[in-house]
Amino acid sequence: MKQIITLILLTLTINSFSQIKQDTAKKLEEVVIRPYFSSQPLLRATGAVALLNKAALDQQPNSSLVSAMNTIAGVRMEERSPGSYRLSIRGSLLRSPFGVRNVKIYFDEFPLTDAGGNTYLNALDLSAIGNIQLLKGPQSSIYGANSGGVVLIAPNTIETDSTKITFNLTGGSFGLFHENLNLSKRWKNYSFSFNQSYQRSDGYRDHSGMDRKYFQLHQKWAYSAKANLTALLFYSDLQYETPGGLTAAEYELNPRLSRPAAGAIRSAAEQQAGIYSKTSYAGITNSWQINKQFKHVVSVFTSYTDFKNPFLTNYEHRKESTFGIRTYVEYFKKTEDISWRFNLGLEASKTHSNIDNSDNNYGTPANLQASDKLNAATNFSYAHLNVDIFRKLFVELSASANLYHFSYKRLAPVLIPEKNKNFELQFMPRAALSYLLTKNLSLRGSVSRGYSPPTLAEIRASDNVININLQPESGWNYETGIRYQTANKRITLDLNGFYYHLKNAIVRRLNENATEYFINAGGTKQLGLETSISAILIKPNTTTIIRALSINTAYTLSHFKFDHYLDRTIDLSGKDLTGVPKNVIVTSIDLQLPKRFYIFLQYNYTAKLPLTDANTAYASAYHLVQSKIGWKELRIANTQVEIFAGADNLLNQKYSLGNDLNAAGGRYFNAAATRSFYGGLNVHF
Repeated sequence: MKQIITLILLTLTINSFSQIKQDTAKKLEEVVIRPYFSSQPLLRATGAVALLNKAALDQQPNSSLVSAMNTIAGVRMEERSPGSYRLSIRGSLLRSPFGVRNVKIYFDEFPLTDAGGNTYLNALDLSAIGNIQLLKGPQSSIYGANSGGVVLIAPNTIETDSTKITFNLTGGSFGLFHENLNLSKRWKNYSFSFNQSYQRSDGYRDHSGMDRKYFQLHQKWAYSAKANLTALLFYSDLQYETPGGLTAAEYELNPRLSRPAAGAIRSAAEQQAGIYSKTSYAGITNSWQINKQFKHVVSVFTSYTDFKNPFLTNYEHRKESTFGIRTYVEYFKKTEDISWRFNLGLEASKTHSNIDNSDNNYGTPANLQASDKLNAATNFSYAHLNVDIFRKLFVELSASANLYHFSYKRLAPVLIPEKNKNFELQFMPRAALSYLLTKNLSLRGSVSRGYSPPTLAEIRASDNVININLQPESGWNYETGIRYQTANKRITLDLNGFYYHLKNAIVRRLNENATEYFINAGGTKQLGLETSISAILIKPNTTTIIRALSINTAYTLSHFKFDHYLDRTIDLSGKDLTGVPKNVIVTSIDLQLPKRFYIFLQYNYTAKLPLTDANTAYASAYHLVQSKIGWKELRIANTQVEIFAGADNLLNQKYSLGNDLNAAGGRYFNAAATRSFYGGLNVHF
């Protein structure tokens, strides 16, 4: 309750300041997004869309996406150890022991999520990212199968005709080291951006080190007045140790421990448990503006991942290759009062996986347990229409027809001929609108259907059993919201409420030997409220002691319950959804001072959350405070240098980030780092 009262008081304070300052403030630039093919003001967006621009990303530590992503209402990102990401939009982590499930991710408009449902988000280095758009809730109409949302990541590129060289060096607690070099050049019709980075960390816990090498090249060539080619290539070599979950007693005694040996199961350190992942990705897009009305865009992409995972009970080695195409045509028509845009397209991709599981003999593969070949194909066609009427009413209608297929062939220990599994054609509609009640206030509403088939990692989980009975999850999402901004755009408010009824939820279960499998266990009823408030209390200037001051607050209320949900024979309907805190508040303050000194502060309150479906164990609430200070105007031999220093978890909270849900033996806890510090420099040539 105190968090809600705080939010209300903040809102009243901001509104009071707005009334005093609105007439004298200079207008600021409109926030523009591009969620569905074309750019539009954020004020007029029909859905729950959030933007993390480059400035917002630069405020955060450059070693992880976690703190930046968690500033968005309705988004929860976790990191069990450095490099081990887990991402959830609006709830369910039930099917995500690690990584990303039921969320579709694109990188520069190329699908980063493969046909098998895997997304190697942790392959990317934060320095290679320009901005991130998050579309919360089902967006299956034009982005294919997903039941949680869509993340659109733009690479770090150059916008003006110039040459830019930047070098970053960061070091910090627990052996953190991060180096990044970016070289960008733009001519009139050609630009490229090359990014190289290296990051390592010893980690807070025993056996939690990470190491990542990353290279990225982005090119764009306008080979005619009406057409251009865009190419993206990246290579990532990532490895990180997985320390494993602790029991409550072990967590209290020494949270820095890795999982110890227990009975016949060796310790995480003995088994050298970890992830070794090498990913190569390439994509090319041709965009052709045929005439004023017609446009055609086609993209082809491919990726290859060599993935090794020595675990407590086995050693998994996956070789995955993906190839796909995405294309659409667009027709645009504009009159004095009405403009409309129609898109028709398709996306198709196929992922081939060779998966071997062996006994793990102290980090070395031993006797073969199982060897399989799996193929997954995802294909969908889509249509999207938006109509802007009198520049007040904006209507979007879209739909997609989705096909998902997989095949499998067991090579060992007993040969099983290839078999196929075809899922029924799924129709995914979305209808949404926004209406400008005034120039500064918009109302919006939408109805959409979410759908997410099982991933290959769920069909063939670590128990080495191919589960052909696993079905897709799906549901209907209803939401409404308002956006408000003052005439000078110094104050913005975004309020969104939604209800999502998910059926056939895919959930994770564990065997006694800690291997996992997945089942359809029932459904969920997810009622939520997301609020974001931003205020520029002191506009940018060159005369006062405080050159600029802004504050941002995001509040998330999640009333998520199980519905007709069975854990074996126990009905858990009405229980709180596992892994979801009811209340989260994140507030950040950005203070700019003379000589381009700056101070950034951020506070995160996360309520307690259930660790089991039966709600028998909880992770405690926590309060996180982080800060960053820096000076951007230092010059050495006519070279611009920025120096900075930061701190995380200033209150030295003891908390678990990336809990193992429904863990066997009560091993839920993955302790996050205590108070830590970092510092570094950015050099701009």
